[in-house]
Amino acid sequence: MTDTPPEIAEMVRLRLMAKSGEERFRMGSQMFDAARRMVLASLPAGLSDVERRRQLFERFYGESLPEEAISK
Repeated sequence: MTDTPPEIAEMVRLRLMAKSGEERFRMGSQMFDAARRMVLASLPAGLSDVERRRQLFERFYGESLPEEAISK
């Protein structure tokens, strides 16, 4: 579902595609970093590093962190 008129969506798409690949990559990386900071800020204080990683992973990917990833 979207409430954005098609002509506006196309305008935004064209402006985004006018940027270089490096600029688009940088924007995506900055958005990911911002989302990560927001999720981490929403987690309860006092969690262990492992528990923070587990909850961050679950919030981002909607499933449990594989056990083999925890030991790394």
